[in-house]
Amino acid sequence: MPTTARHPSDMQPWWKIGYVWLLIAGPAIVIIAGFVTLWIAIRTPDPVIDEDYYRHGLEINKTLAQPEKSLAPALKARNHVITPLKDQPH
Repeated sequence: MPTTARHPSDMQPWWKIGYVWLLIAGPAIVIIAGFVTLWIAIRTPDPVIDEDYYRHGLEINKTLAQPEKSLAPALKARNHVITPLKDQPH
């Protein structure tokens, strides 16, 4: 089986080989995406939490403790979604 040895002058420079650019593209895209993410994080600050967040949480818990009041609009909509409009209670 003859093997053909390539002479160094026949070799292409590394930047003309497509697979090299394929290997470089992956990490380069990740680095660019990291900088874009950093720019977005610096440019748009996080929203401030409401000063009275604890009281609002307690009010939500009180609403959730009374399911007949909290789910009433959802139950009405679900029960009447297939009812014809003329037969729905007003």
